[in-house]
Amino acid sequence: MRALKTAILSAALALGLAGAAQASEAIHLPKQSWPHAGMFGTIDKAAAQRGFQIYKEVCSACHSMRLVPIRTLGGIGFKDDELKALAAGYEVQGGPNDAGEMFMRPAIPADRFPSPFANEQAARAANNGALPPDLSLIAKARVGGEDYLYAFLTGFEEPPAGVNLMAGMNYNKYFPGHQVGMPNILQPDGVTFADGTKATVEQQARDVSTFLTFVAEPHHDARKQMGVKVILFLLVLAGLMYASKRKLWSTLH
Repeated sequence: MRALKTAILSAALALGLAGAAQASEAIHLPKQSWPHAGMFGTIDKAAAQRGFQIYKEVCSACHSMRLVPIRTLGGIGFKDDELKALAAGYEVQGGPNDAGEMFMRPAIPADRFPSPFANEQAARAANNGALPPDLSLIAKARVGGEDYLYAFLTGFEEPPAGVNLMAGMNYNKYFPGHQVGMPNILQPDGVTFADGTKATVEQQARDVSTFLTFVAEPHHDARKQMGVKVILFLLVLAGLMYASKRKLWSTLH
């Protein structure tokens, strides 16, 4: 019995070390150009709206955004009546009522996006044991941010010769270890954009990455605008202080 336990422990350790070695493999992400990058960059609202459509029609079947209030979408151009109509399409738990019972009610813009599963166990049961990550802060949680998200979503392909995937796993060249439980969910023309944008896989990946960048930091544009104002104020203040110094010292010499 002791020998059996030792063998099992050794095998588990070997698998763990192999997995760690794969996970530590350097992954080089292609650098993308984003309108919101740089000091003066702002979120492309049209792209973010398309990205939300992809989340709603494709990603939300498995992935939650439990930290994001529905009214956050006002930051990418959704009007109040649109937010109310959108929220009404979801149901959230309300209560308790006068009888002390909880009940389901239509959501309002102040509510957060409901999760597709009741709990973690239900999520794993529906996904062959894998737990789909919450997407609220995924753009901040992953090294590389939106570059990683874009690379991951466009990185699914057939495994190279000699690579054997575990059961239920899919090959992704940008995922650490290259084996991931999530299938390739983006397909050409998998959605139809209202603005007529061609729904290539690359376009969908770019749009949903933009949207997830926005929800992870909904005050992105306001923060940058405030930063620019502060820098301009400090420059003006520095100029005034320098002029005052010269004026003061000119009267003493």
